[in-house]
Amino acid sequence: MMLAAVVMVINQKSFIKGFKGIIHRSPNMDTLVALGSGASFIYSTATLFIMTEAQRTGDTDTVMRCMCDLYFESAAMILTLITVGKMLESRSKGKTSDALKSLMKLAPKTAVLIRDGEEVEVPVEQVKKGDIFAVRPGENIPVDGIVIEDESTVNEAALTGESIPADKFVGDTVSAATINQSGYLRCEAVRVGEDTALSQIIKMVGDSAATKAPIAKVADKVAGVFVPVVIGIALITFIVWLMLGKSAGFSIARAISVLVISCPCALGLATPVAIMVGSGVGAKNGLLFKTAVSLEEKGKAQIIALDKTGTVTSGAPEVTDIIPSVSSNENELLGLAYSLEMKSEHPLAKAVIAYGSEKGIVAEKVTGFRAIAGNGLIGNIGNDELVGGNMSFISSKAEISSEELEIAERLSEEGKTPLFFAKNGKFVGMIAVADVIKEDSPEAVRELQKMGIHVVMLTGDNERTAKAVGAQAGVDEVIAGVLPDGKENVIRSLRKKGKVIMVGDGINDAPALTAADIGIAIGAGTDVAIDAADVVLMKSCLSDVPAAVRLSRAALRNIHQNLFWAFIYNIIGIPLAAGVYSGLFGWNMNPMFGAAAMSLSSFLVVSNALRLNMTDVHSSRHDKMREAVISETNTESSAVTVKIKGMMCARCEARVKKALEALPFVDEASPSHEQGNAVMTVTGAMDEKAVKKAVTDAGYKYLGIR
Repeated sequence: MMLAAVVMVINQKSFIKGFKGIIHRSPNMDTLVALGSGASFIYSTATLFIMTEAQRTGDTDTVMRCMCDLYFESAAMILTLITVGKMLESRSKGKTSDALKSLMKLAPKTAVLIRDGEEVEVPVEQVKKGDIFAVRPGENIPVDGIVIEDESTVNEAALTGESIPADKFVGDTVSAATINQSGYLRCEAVRVGEDTALSQIIKMVGDSAATKAPIAKVADKVAGVFVPVVIGIALITFIVWLMLGKSAGFSIARAISVLVISCPCALGLATPVAIMVGSGVGAKNGLLFKTAVSLEEKGKAQIIALDKTGTVTSGAPEVTDIIPSVSSNENELLGLAYSLEMKSEHPLAKAVIAYGSEKGIVAEKVTGFRAIAGNGLIGNIGNDELVGGNMSFISSKAEISSEELEIAERLSEEGKTPLFFAKNGKFVGMIAVADVIKEDSPEAVRELQKMGIHVVMLTGDNERTAKAVGAQAGVDEVIAGVLPDGKENVIRSLRKKGKVIMVGDGINDAPALTAADIGIAIGAGTDVAIDAADVVLMKSCLSDVPAAVRLSRAALRNIHQNLFWAFIYNIIGIPLAAGVYSGLFGWNMNPMFGAAAMSLSSFLVVSNALRLNMTDVHSSRHDKMREAVISETNTESSAVTVKIKGMMCARCEARVKKALEALPFVDEASPSHEQGNAVMTVTGAMDEKAVKKAVTDAGYKYLGIR
């Protein structure tokens, strides 16, 4: 009794919080612990006095009976085991924020500023916007800045997860906490303190872990009614066992076991811990979820809309083809074009200039330069007149053969822009320029499609270019000629068909990002787009979109596992503690074992959430197809294969054929019981739910479409 009293005094917080919960009519886990431990101690103390009186009067039978009704060890062990469980739980939860802690550790403590031509080391907090700072090889970059002198390679893995160092030249941006690997850099500070990319990432990860996911609110509501219900079950258990003729000691032991085995704590931890771990895993891989809602909801996406420029494509035009005329050669064409375009500020001109610089072309002096708006350029090199521009403009200056015009037409169909060049009235050749798709775009689109997600590409470009890029990327649907407000309207119409994710990078994408269920911003995009989005991809790779979906699905699956464990534990444990299995199997639970089980359940829920740290977000091995959404804008006929289980003969085939052909969008269906499928000819939009219902109503099992 004395030892138990000491343990109870040490754990007085549980009693204070527990009884405050009763007073404020909001009982909690501490209420269950306080009631269980307190009832054990009070009952045992009363029994001790009864036993003492019986000993004084020589009533040995009562003494022996009372010896079996002492629960001082339970009163102490309930509190001890709960404390041990909380310690294990807090240590496990501490691991969930490892990503956040490691990010904070990356933040440099000092910076080397250039003042009056000398290097001065100061605390990083003293760096102001506009200060010039130096970074030696091997040092961390202290704040976000722009390189103003020298060049180097910088390891940006801490922020982007990209292991290959990035080359940095004058005019390039550098970020705090990245590592300068080779050269000596001088930079101008542009973002300091809480404005740096690192600080923003830390804030995003912290905010995400602090917010509640929709599924967490359901668990909170359940936990809110759980404690009063458990207290009621404990009272009923006590009364029922007394009515069945059991001793007060046996009855109160069952009631106490019910109180201490019940675990609203596991319910409360199931979601937030998984969200915490998921946010940390995302941060390690350059996937920043701003809220718990975005982490949970992203995995439920049925449609993903991708902006073309800067998202599917690189966003900067590049030279793709150099086609000299019969009377010219590649070097002459490139030298002429490079010299002429050096005078232009047009984006297409920059592509030619970048290509020429890469090839080491030396520009000749151009005089008399003129830019003809909407047509092209005119200039002179010595006595030679140079002309460059679109086909109609150059056709008026030089003769272009039909074969060369056919090549230009083919290039245009591929989504490329041919630039024509002539010298002294003679056609020299053409250079094709295009905003090429990113290397990882086709694979990213394929991965999304394998997940059962319908991929749409939105662009303001003309339909020909859009379809050419869409074909290269392999998207399901292309919507071209869309203005910024038009993108928002498209997203709203897509939302009528399913949950929509919008992926973009520019200011013009901000309305659409906001209108979508979940907005994803490419990290290299504009601040406006990043602010409007729910998720930011730091590596600016489209392959991170399926990675984010994969992580979201893994987190949601983990939450469901946690909730299942928390519920099933209580469903099995409470009847066991109440003695329901006593008559069947002779199973009775000591209250302190109930306390141990309660602590263990919370520990297991947290440990299960930690398994998310092992998720390989870039591996598609475990991807599962979800129910697909087919766009209503499709008006062409297509063949769709429905996988069906249960067809055994020709009569089964006839039944399935009749059911499918009754659907308005199915022209013809050809089932095969041998193949276990039905090939349908579909015109227009296909409603997969209707197909599933038709197959199920016919008496067979629907296994998906291909």
